[in-house]
Amino acid sequence: MAYPEAPATLPDRFRGRPALDPARCPEGCRDCVEACPTDALKVDAEGLGLDLGRCLFCQACTLACPEGAITPGTEHRLAARKREDLVLRGSALARVQALDHKMLKLFKRSLKLRQVSCGGCNACEADVNVLGTVVFDLGRFGIQYVASPRHADGLLITGPVTENMKLALRKTYDAVPAPRIVIAVGACAISGGPYAGHPEAHEGASSVVPVDLFIPGCPPHPYTILDGLLGLLDRLGPERIP
Repeated sequence: MAYPEAPATLPDRFRGRPALDPARCPEGCRDCVEACPTDALKVDAEGLGLDLGRCLFCQACTLACPEGAITPGTEHRLAARKREDLVLRGSALARVQALDHKMLKLFKRSLKLRQVSCGGCNACEADVNVLGTVVFDLGRFGIQYVASPRHADGLLITGPVTENMKLALRKTYDAVPAPRIVIAVGACAISGGPYAGHPEAHEGASSVVPVDLFIPGCPPHPYTILDGLLGLLDRLGPERIP
């Protein structure tokens, strides 16, 4: 595939960033909020908001809304540097910002990641692995997975961080030489996903280690993951497709 020089080729059934139209919301209606299985939707003083870090892209809210205030979309570019930037209002979403100059100098052309599965269902892990195939060829961007955290520049974390994985994640993070980066992939790694609030889960990677990049989805499409990684490394450039 030619991305990012050419548009991403996505399946017809792909579920990307939805669009919100709060003007359509009937006064006092909370049908979409009550339908959401992960409390990703909320209605506050700013109106209707959708936390993509919690969203499973199940479309339960779309089906529940009587006025069509939430419509599905096909935008795959969802990653963000800050957790709060994943809260969607309307259809706009802040784009992922690149690392600072010092970090880019170190990692822009060569980034080695240790993948840590912290109790995930293997869906995010599968899409992370797909990036290493000949279709996406992640290595052509200088990004590779390594077997040891001591050989890594950072961690790529999937899963909600179960109690049994908390210490292992912390030790793995400590074993990565500084400076290091941490990437949370999928709703579970960002917020705990459907496991949020469970006594054996820690509601995402940021509850244990600092996170530099959030890539939402359940699971994120490989293009979503790739776009987030390239945006972090400032590898998209001015020719980025609008």
